[in-house]
Amino acid sequence: MSVFKTLKNDLPASIVVFFVALPLCLGIALASGAPLFSGLIAGIVGGIVVGILSGSQIGVSGPAAGLAAIVLSAIGALGGFENFLVAVVLGGAIQIAFGLLKAGIIGYYFPSSVIKGMLTGIGIIIILKQIPYFFGLDKNPEGNFAFLQLDGENTLTELLKTINAVISGNVSVGATVIALIALGILILWNKVLSKKGKIFQLIQGPLVAVVVGILFYVFTKDGALNITKDHLVAVPIPDGIDSFLGQFSFPNFAVITNTDIWITAFTIALVASLETLLCVEATDKLDPEKRVTPTNRELLAQGAGNMISGFIGGLPITQVIVRSSANIQSGGRSKMSAIIHGFFLLISVILIPTLLTKIPLSVLAAILFIVGYKLAKPALFKTMYNLGWKQFIPFVVTVLGIVFIDLLWGIGLGLMVGIVVILIKSYQNSHFLHMEDVSNGKHRVNMTLAEEVTFFNKGAILKELDRLPEETYLTLDVRKTRYLDNDIIEILEDFSEKAKNRRIDIKLISERGEIENPDSYIQFFKLRPRTA
Repeated sequence: MSVFKTLKNDLPASIVVFFVALPLCLGIALASGAPLFSGLIAGIVGGIVVGILSGSQIGVSGPAAGLAAIVLSAIGALGGFENFLVAVVLGGAIQIAFGLLKAGIIGYYFPSSVIKGMLTGIGIIIILKQIPYFFGLDKNPEGNFAFLQLDGENTLTELLKTINAVISGNVSVGATVIALIALGILILWNKVLSKKGKIFQLIQGPLVAVVVGILFYVFTKDGALNITKDHLVAVPIPDGIDSFLGQFSFPNFAVITNTDIWITAFTIALVASLETLLCVEATDKLDPEKRVTPTNRELLAQGAGNMISGFIGGLPITQVIVRSSANIQSGGRSKMSAIIHGFFLLISVILIPTLLTKIPLSVLAAILFIVGYKLAKPALFKTMYNLGWKQFIPFVVTVLGIVFIDLLWGIGLGLMVGIVVILIKSYQNSHFLHMEDVSNGKHRVNMTLAEEVTFFNKGAILKELDRLPEETYLTLDVRKTRYLDNDIIEILEDFSEKAKNRRIDIKLISERGEIENPDSYIQFFKLRPRTA
């Protein structure tokens, strides 16, 4: 399909995506504790560079809310934004390596409960982090959201400080009022107006909230509801080309040997790749034409985008579900929509930087409240609970780990719990044991082994064999078993000796027939193919 044939669809869609992306680029940079201009750079690179290189026709890339927690902690831990940019460049290189190694299926190896827990935990952190900005507080009483703070406080006590500041009135009244108005606009737009007509889908709620915020600042700057410059977006206003180029930051490669830089780089690469691959899966399902995105090519595109973004002072990039879904819902048909939206962002940075500096930070906080809420909807907790403990426990552990420790710990703990759940179910499902009535003075027991039986199942099988009473007639059915671990064969071999002493007779049933009290299980399974 020629991209120019779909331009009549892609151009209007790109305008909608631009309206969604502009406040989100600024808001995510704010949530990340990074220069706000870095969010715009990431949006531009994600739109133009990744848009050109990607094989996705309707996906849109840019700075991701899912990486905000990593960026926030890494900038401080690595000693500054320029040092952090080194990790972004290296993270992009690692993503390219993932693509070359055909690691596009990596997302399938993480349990969905852990992925949902990751996104939920990130959503909660985004909401908590924006509370001071929402109320126009001059300080950051919420700390860095590690549970144990350097000042002896913890996450919960830091939040109590925020609540006390609000109750005592130590907030910016103007910032709080416009934040509440912006939040009301976003909720009204999302719940009511977006369903009333195409005009409300073309003009997105976040853009309206930003425009109202600018007007509020302009008309109240000399009154009691004045918002000080400390609570406004700070984007450098260039006087010319040289001044414009001076806004870009560049990585400090002198720290490239620092181990923490490489750990952060790998974290960025892994989380950005996971978030991208999950978004790709979601957008492909939403695509009306049901096109399939080549995942390995997507990793290559994202890696190249992150390297370029890091080189010129931008945040890490992923494919983003909010922008991608807005693109699909607005009729986007090809990658031209994403590319054009990137050029719109570039033009806005060059032509209207003065207007951007009139946006209240509390309005961006309100927008991020909605973003965080969509990631961490309370209904999701109920849904996960209804799916059973095997889904709910890894989900909750991941959320708690991310909120009270950090992102890597949360994912790691959730993954460990998920593995334990698998081991427990593997232990339980290794065999089927059926006790029959006593006949001819002996208990009759049928044991059917599962399709695959590994060393994980040793404990369960050994336990059941040891529990068999004396004078039992055991039927061991392996007709459905396609793989039998050598550890299990050795258990059966050892049990055959015990069976003689306990007067237990064994009948082995396989696809080759039936054998009474086989002399050697090892020899039998050595002759029998153990894999399908």
